[in-house]
Amino acid sequence: MIHNLKNVLSILCFLFLLVVSAQSEEGEETTSLKQFQNTNTPQERFNFFFNAIDRYNVNSAYDWLDTIKIYLSNAQKTNDTLASKLYRVMQTQVYNDLGEYDKSTTLAKELYASKDSLDSTSRRIVLNVLDDNYANLQLFDKQIEIRKEKRELGLTENVAFYDIYSNLGLHRKARNQYIMEVKPTIADNDSYGLAKYHSKVGNYLRLDNSAPTALSELKKAKAYLDVFINDISIQKTEEQLFQSDLLKAEIEGNIGKCHVLLNEYEEAIPLLENSIEVLKTSPNNNYRGEVIENTLYLADANLQLERFFKAKKNLDIDFDNMGTLQNIKRNSLLAAYYDRVENFKNAATYYKRNERIKDSLNEKQSSIIKQQLVTIVANEDLENSQRLIDEQKKINELARNEMKAKDERINLVFISLIFTLLGFAGLVYAYLKSIKNQRLIADQKYIIENALVEKDSLLKEIHHRVKNNLQMVSSLLSLQTKNTRSKAAIVALEEGKSRVKAMALIHQKLYQNDDLSVIEMQGYIESLINSVQSVYKKGGHNISITIDAEGTELDIDRAIPFGLILNELVSNSFKYAFPENDENGKIYIHLRKNGDQGYFEYTDNGVGLPEDTEERTHSSMGIRLMNRLVNQLQSKLNIDKESEGVRFWFNFN
Repeated sequence: MIHNLKNVLSILCFLFLLVVSAQSEEGEETTSLKQFQNTNTPQERFNFFFNAIDRYNVNSAYDWLDTIKIYLSNAQKTNDTLASKLYRVMQTQVYNDLGEYDKSTTLAKELYASKDSLDSTSRRIVLNVLDDNYANLQLFDKQIEIRKEKRELGLTENVAFYDIYSNLGLHRKARNQYIMEVKPTIADNDSYGLAKYHSKVGNYLRLDNSAPTALSELKKAKAYLDVFINDISIQKTEEQLFQSDLLKAEIEGNIGKCHVLLNEYEEAIPLLENSIEVLKTSPNNNYRGEVIENTLYLADANLQLERFFKAKKNLDIDFDNMGTLQNIKRNSLLAAYYDRVENFKNAATYYKRNERIKDSLNEKQSSIIKQQLVTIVANEDLENSQRLIDEQKKINELARNEMKAKDERINLVFISLIFTLLGFAGLVYAYLKSIKNQRLIADQKYIIENALVEKDSLLKEIHHRVKNNLQMVSSLLSLQTKNTRSKAAIVALEEGKSRVKAMALIHQKLYQNDDLSVIEMQGYIESLINSVQSVYKKGGHNISITIDAEGTELDIDRAIPFGLILNELVSNSFKYAFPENDENGKIYIHLRKNGDQGYFEYTDNGVGLPEDTEERTHSSMGIRLMNRLVNQLQSKLNIDKESEGVRFWFNFN
């Protein structure tokens, strides 16, 4: 009996080992590396390697590198030059995926030295690897040379600079060039293309410290991507679905980083955690930097919420090839962590590390980045100077046509009140558009070597003439007022004249300043209020007005909408806020701008807004004009009804 039992147990153990062995073999067969080894020819292995979307899911890049080295050694022993080149191209890509950019660059340069013996696919791969290597090594002048080579081979149509500008810290310039070059190429029904576009724009805004605006762009990108993923009418490949998941994870990670910048840590943490998990599945190193950045932001969020164990766990992750700026941020977070847990010795150690890194960075990077910028701008000048000159001619012609159109609209003032108002609205729109065009021209002239010689004198003359023309418009409106008996028409003309004076005052301040790019707002507001008081001669003189804008400067693109908004608010207070007595009337104006973030507040202690304010919002030209102007400042006008008076406020960039 015992003997039979032993036999049964032996048979069961044998069957168990067979099952385990079979499962092990089956598991090996399902890995990408095993499938790679089972292919028959070097060309088939080459195709499989570059088409595998999950090649590092089971086996690491080091496993792949060891396997490829064995095949390369065998090919070299048999003098199979074609196979040797194919394996060396794969080896170049693996070194890039591992972040060993120097080794990858050396191999790629050796391969491309004999580019005539490479097929078109291998050339494209080698050039793309060199492009990515030079970007990570911050050799941007070399990166430009590679992109020119790709264009000559027909692999790309244009030499794009926006990612290089971003790597150099010029995120606003990168965003502007990206919008100009990429937006026209995307069809309105291309949901995936629009998702990538808005994701890129949102990320540039985030890097440029404009987190609220970036958040809006990134949410728009996520909405477009959801449309693409849920559209059952589009047949999607496995590769497209995989790339969509990576893009969604990238967008969610950037949204999480925006929440951290806005101190919304609870909202940020799940987005960052999910993004990190998905981006880790990428088969190459394209998202390694994103994973590191997301992890650092996740640590920051946990640290702010005093979840010290989780924060330290995030910071203790050992990343390969962490960038200098990422290293500085990690050291800062570790120092903050040790400060919070009162381990001041370790905190001081990390503070000192950062100081050493920053000193070294300041010594080395400053001259290198200057050289890179000179090279990039010189290349861009040679490539695009003629195109910029042609565009500038078109813009100048457009500006002349707009000035002529303005004169025609001014003449329409004498026809009727309706056409006067319509013409004035068109004039404001065209004028703001003209200012934007002037700013674009100024940016483009910056690239051309000698285009700025006479800029100051020409701009002063332009602002002086514009101010004179606007004063002439104001005078014409005054003449029309004297010849008009309708009280409503007189009021409308006086309002128009006040708005024209607000714009004229901007130009007066500009040509009187040494710096033509900004306006000192304290003096401008005082002058504007004096101008408005002169219009309302019978009222407003007993009102106490407090202006808190000392030291605040705005450029012309923000100053003109701001001046028109303030003109509307002060005029409304003088007209409606104090109908019986203005002796105790008070107006408070507050304007501040720190960096790229600004805040405006206007309050009075008058009778407040009427009950039907919401209905008047759609019919009142003044409120509609203010809403449109605030929209141009990329913000929203907020109105609070106080117990006494009213409060208007908005944030702006």
